[in-house]
Amino acid sequence: MGDRLTAFRQFWRKLESVDPEAPIPPELPPARIEHVPGRGEMFVREIPGQPGDPTILLLHGWTLTADVNWFTVYDTVARHGRVLAIDQRGHGRGLRSEQRFTLDAAADDAAALLRHLHAGPAIIVGFSMGGSVGLVQWRRQPDTVAGLVLQSTGLQWRASFRERVLWTGMAQVEYGLRFGTPRGLTERYLRMAAEQQPDLKPHLPWLKAEVRRGDPNSIAASSRALSAFDASDFAPSIDVPTAVVVTQHDHLIRPRRQRELARAIPHAEVVEVDAAHNGWMVKPDEVAGALDKAVGLVAARLASAS
Repeated sequence: MGDRLTAFRQFWRKLESVDPEAPIPPELPPARIEHVPGRGEMFVREIPGQPGDPTILLLHGWTLTADVNWFTVYDTVARHGRVLAIDQRGHGRGLRSEQRFTLDAAADDAAALLRHLHAGPAIIVGFSMGGSVGLVQWRRQPDTVAGLVLQSTGLQWRASFRERVLWTGMAQVEYGLRFGTPRGLTERYLRMAAEQQPDLKPHLPWLKAEVRRGDPNSIAASSRALSAFDASDFAPSIDVPTAVVVTQHDHLIRPRRQRELARAIPHAEVVEVDAAHNGWMVKPDEVAGALDKAVGLVAARLASAS
């Protein structure tokens, strides 16, 4: 209890007044806008692979963007093949649509892009919400999915009373988000991350700007979609190579929920990483190593089956 109180006080301590800095991004892969028939304009980053390499599609987590979620691991994942990364609908530079955000729609976006680029089937690498989207993509569009790497992802998001309270509360963020994400909250979160990982400090202005790109209504709708997500009825039927990256100190998607997902998927391999839900930001080397291993396991199983 004492540690939690100390962390609470550290988080909410007064922000220092600093001169604004230019939001200069780290080195990132080339980006473009793809006009995907039937979907709209999709923001895509790409790292080309070698002939015969698999395509790897990266799907980011809730409230994030492709760059925020993956900028520390783009090069690592690219060792295994061609990499595509998108901003999902309503997030970052992702497509804006009058259609309400649903996990089904997000999964169909990803599948449509792969078809448009003649890039499927692909290994889908999803973090948190991105993992749920990847699971739904396999269920709805299995011909576009060659394998799955699911990081910080649960079989369902509301099995316990705690999870129901948490995600019911998350689903109410729309009212606050209509007025914009509070800058102080974002800045405190990123300040705490930079204190754990000093290498982030030069990128803080860019990170702050990047996480404010999302559409509030879509992000709120995505939280409600997650609160109802449950893959328990179809996970046992998943027939593609799968690896589950378990973040061992995750307080949002508890490790036991991540392992429950791995047990539900036939022959899923588990890669453990000594990190929390935000490990991609504060423990990038550890997370990159875990993803490197997980993608390698899935790619090797695909190669041996071909």
